[in-house]
Amino acid sequence: MGTTRMFRIFVVLGSAFMILLIIIYWDDVGASHFYLHTPVSPGPKAPPQPPPQPKSQTSRTPSFLNDIDAFVNQFLEPGTGEPTDTVAVDTSNQSEKEERYIPRREWKIHLTPIATELHDRQERRRQLLQEICTNDTVAFPGKNRSFDDIPNKELDHLIVDDRHGIIYCYVPKVACSNWKRIMIVLSESLQQEGVPQRDPLAIPRDLVHNSSMHFTFNKFWKRYGKFARHLMKVKLKKYTKFLFVRDPFVRLISAFRNKFEMRNEDFYRRFAQVMLRRYANQTPPTSVDEAFTLGIRPTFSHFIRYLLDPRTEKDAPFNEHWRQVYRLCHPCQIQYDFVGHLETAEEDAEHLLRLLRVDNVVEFPTSHRNLTASSWESDWFSTVPVEVRKELYKLYEPDFRLFGYKRPDWILEE
Repeated sequence: MGTTRMFRIFVVLGSAFMILLIIIYWDDVGASHFYLHTPVSPGPKAPPQPPPQPKSQTSRTPSFLNDIDAFVNQFLEPGTGEPTDTVAVDTSNQSEKEERYIPRREWKIHLTPIATELHDRQERRRQLLQEICTNDTVAFPGKNRSFDDIPNKELDHLIVDDRHGIIYCYVPKVACSNWKRIMIVLSESLQQEGVPQRDPLAIPRDLVHNSSMHFTFNKFWKRYGKFARHLMKVKLKKYTKFLFVRDPFVRLISAFRNKFEMRNEDFYRRFAQVMLRRYANQTPPTSVDEAFTLGIRPTFSHFIRYLLDPRTEKDAPFNEHWRQVYRLCHPCQIQYDFVGHLETAEEDAEHLLRLLRVDNVVEFPTSHRNLTASSWESDWFSTVPVEVRKELYKLYEPDFRLFGYKRPDWILEE
């Protein structure tokens, strides 16, 4: 009987002692460490508080808590995919900087919904692509092949932004410079002193078209090896895919104006000299400056004959500035979520950025350059024989049909 009573007394005293130890430990360590850390739950940020005075004693915060905090926060930050490789960043004086880059909120409050007509416009364009790709009314090379059958080198126009889940197929002479600027801003692939460039127009033109600034599908093999094609399919399924197009004939006129009516040494040597030899029966000057000084330049008619000449593609595939869109972007193998037209560029750009929820991060730059107008087509084709125009239409008919551009009868039936 006495032994049982003594045991109960020891149990009570031991329990009281343990409770006392817990109270002392709680008061010393602090309840905050019991929950690892509090910043996991995002919410309204409190006003900045003055930093606590450093204690003379060594902090008792276990180092592994800091590691957990960093690990968890990387998943809480927006856009935790694989960003495009960034350019070199100078971090030598980073500890001395008073300000640190904080990403802006990637959403924007809109008081009105997206107009129904814009939704309907996109639905019509996507539906048209599906119809042309599934029926036999228009035949063109590569139409019925699978995505796996597309050579890797033909996937070099598909730019990936893993931060926001976007894939953009760029088409030269369809505002691609500005859309490439947008992709650089979103992927944060251009940084200055650790701060990503946020102004698209501040990005130099030589960097805009520098392939190292963009992570494209054709680079997947180098990074992912045998998993590349499977990873492409995963991203195509999950990401938002878009492209912008324009009237095919107007795009050709724009390409000719930009590459052959302006001094461009590279295009002069690679293409203009060939046109002058074949179709003008001239011995071209050695440099573009000499040719412009003498007034020797290929005409638009020479350019069209070059496109239709079978020898052209025997030498090399079409240059990207006049290669058909269906060969650049593979619309019958990739189901695009958004199809923009240059003719409705401002509305389409605003609509797209809003759908992507990045309209608070970047705005599409408005261009005031001398754009090629569709009303000029008759003047440009006036020196091209009608039969040649019809042959040219057959060459670009898939683009006309796929993207809803009417057959230009006023040019083909003169």
